[in-house]
Amino acid sequence: MLHGNYGNIAIEELQLKTPVDPAGWTHVENLDKSLEAKQVLIRGRVQAIRPVGKKMAFLVVRENGFMVQAQQYLVSVQMVKYAAALSRESVIDVEGVVSVPSEQIKATTQQVEVQVRKLYCVSRALPTLRINLEDAARSEAEIEKALQAGEQLSQVGNAFRQFLLSEGFVEIHTPRLIARSSEGGAAVFRLDYKGHPACLAQSPQLHKQMAICADFGRVFEIGPVFRAEDSFTHRHLCEFTGLDVEMEIKKHYYEVMDIVDRLFVSIFDSLNQNCKKDLENVARQYPFEPLKYLRQTLRLTYEEGVQMLKDAGTEIEPFGDLNTEAERKLGQLVLEKYGTKFYILYQYPLAVRPFYTMPCYDNPQYSNSFDVFIRGEEIISGAQRVQNAEMLEKRSESCGIDVKTISTYIDSFRYGAPTHGGFGVVLERVVMLFCGLNNIRKTSLYPRDPQRIAP
Repeated sequence: MLHGNYGNIAIEELQLKTPVDPAGWTHVENLDKSLEAKQVLIRGRVQAIRPVGKKMAFLVVRENGFMVQAQQYLVSVQMVKYAAALSRESVIDVEGVVSVPSEQIKATTQQVEVQVRKLYCVSRALPTLRINLEDAARSEAEIEKALQAGEQLSQVGNAFRQFLLSEGFVEIHTPRLIARSSEGGAAVFRLDYKGHPACLAQSPQLHKQMAICADFGRVFEIGPVFRAEDSFTHRHLCEFTGLDVEMEIKKHYYEVMDIVDRLFVSIFDSLNQNCKKDLENVARQYPFEPLKYLRQTLRLTYEEGVQMLKDAGTEIEPFGDLNTEAERKLGQLVLEKYGTKFYILYQYPLAVRPFYTMPCYDNPQYSNSFDVFIRGEEIISGAQRVQNAEMLEKRSESCGIDVKTISTYIDSFRYGAPTHGGFGVVLERVVMLFCGLNNIRKTSLYPRDPQRIAP
């Protein structure tokens, strides 16, 4: 019976039940003759479909610009029929054996074939695409690399960029002028854009997700972010430097936390190694204890963190968020028990997360999300994103968002969207907490808060 070897992956599976080692996957660009007769598992988009009779079909699978031919032969008629009915640009998983053809394959970048054994559709694109890849290639010149803005970045920004580039991420630059709120909230700076209402972006969230839908695979951005909250606190600014990451997920959102783990250990190591004199100068004016962090970052579930607080006499509202006092208290408890001031808290209640957050598989009151803390204060919020358009509409409505206002964003998921997740970081907050400072304004060259807009 071969019916279990093909088909659509259910939305429940996309909620990512079980962590799986991503090492089991092979990137299309790495498929070559050295893998002959080896079994591989790949994920990509359907570039082209060519059925040959009832017992054979050829698929061209594309991942990040690299293409390989997948051949279905000596499989069931139903499986071939299923493959032939896939729409172009759908995201699929293919498991098969690598073979080397006797003649050159002109339609692909890789000169091997994958003999398909299993075929699953992760996200089906609409049958009619607004634009074909071939048409875009014929009518558009190659996109020039974005020019650097020429601004001086901090060492945190440099370490952030260098690490992600080494991990195969692509730097992107998204617009700061947008038509409506990117987070679904009201705290935005509104303005007139040539007679049309517009606002300054609260984050590049929607655009970086759309970049993943466009097969960038892994992207990051360093740029200004604007928040209009009247927050007169030591850790809030109306304009700050955002460090944003979005990435394709193979099997579980833990993969995003794995990046966070290695990224920030790398950043902290870089600061300690390359900024010794700067840190000494800061410590002379603002004495602080060096940040304690583990080589492998501590991870606790939200429920575990809440239980630690309850055991210490601090009551938390069920399925509510942690307030500033609770976060600091938990930071002290974690330091005492685990000897670290840097840790990850994951699987937050769904009710306190944005509309685009994926609900947890086994308990929809929780979500596939996480926050990251330094010295008891939050620096990162991240999660797996909802990639299904219909589910995204329901989540938007449940959060009180008019679906019409984010229709272009939701529509981008109707043309095939990889499983993905990401996170956002406030650069100034990282510097503040790494150096044990008491106010974020000390880490900004020209701080912008509710009372300051000059110089």
